[in-house]
Amino acid sequence: MAIAEVVIDACIATNSISIRSLAPDIQSLCMVCSSAGALVGYATSGVFVHWLGPQGALGVLALPPATIIVLGIFIYEKRSSTFLIQKNKMEADGLGVAVKGMYKTIKYPQVWKPSLYMFISLALNVSTHEGYFYWYTDPKAGPAFSQEFVGIIYAIGALASMFGVLIYHKKLKSYSFRNTLFFAQLLYALSGTLDLVFIKRWNILLGIPDSFFVVTEESFSRIISKIRWIPMVVLSTRLCPLGIEGTFFAFLMCIDSFGQLASKWSGGLVLHAFGVSRHEFGNLWLVILLRNVLRFATLCFVFLVPDSDHLDDLVPSDVFPKNQPDDADNDIKLLLL
Repeated sequence: MAIAEVVIDACIATNSISIRSLAPDIQSLCMVCSSAGALVGYATSGVFVHWLGPQGALGVLALPPATIIVLGIFIYEKRSSTFLIQKNKMEADGLGVAVKGMYKTIKYPQVWKPSLYMFISLALNVSTHEGYFYWYTDPKAGPAFSQEFVGIIYAIGALASMFGVLIYHKKLKSYSFRNTLFFAQLLYALSGTLDLVFIKRWNILLGIPDSFFVVTEESFSRIISKIRWIPMVVLSTRLCPLGIEGTFFAFLMCIDSFGQLASKWSGGLVLHAFGVSRHEFGNLWLVILLRNVLRFATLCFVFLVPDSDHLDDLVPSDVFPKNQPDDADNDIKLLLL
């Protein structure tokens, strides 16, 4: 799955760079497809667990990844005779050029600064999903939602994600990365206060039912998450130099994945430090409060993001030597993709 995702990311990055004006549209289309898949998964997972049990549900969910084999048949890649003849030479030369190009590119301030921001914004978003999920279904401390209803909540959230993609595509794609990410992060931090309201059960004092409040909170949070995430991906495509766009985009996605991993690790450590477990939720509101403070703190790093849009050049054109033959460039690009 990881290899397949890297290949798809490389194709998307190449097309986004080749047709610069369509970069937000390409990413929006990918996000809509991803949200549609999540919608189907969340809508059916609870039903499968209820009917087939955990093991049966995992067995059924193992089937969709097999369809990647079918997808690979429809991805066309033109091969040239030059590539076949010089394959052994290009494997060594292409790898060396890629490593040098990546090292040279990441040293530019206009590249490492936004990359650092993307890592920080993901890492500081401490994950509280595990504790929140158990609190959802707890009959004493929480609202005692059923597994099926939790699946419906996430399914509605996936549907809201598609709406968030539509908002970005229609209204926000022409704004600068810095402005979009600043206001998206601000709204993302404010949306976290809804979790705190729900944990403290203040919605009951306001006369708002749990089911309506949690669906509204999940939808709003997913919309803001997509509006916050898409500019990061589009910005990543603008940071990729020609010749190694697929390789460098995969490298940036690895940085983002490491940020998400750091978020989950830190979330687990914080939940453990505050004594939150599967049956103990007394300090869960403190964890949510800490997470919200860190989301607001992320706003202090928005200055790392360039004040430019998806049509501006961010990477200098001298990453690769200019005396390199065009045929070699094409062969290296084909090799790396």
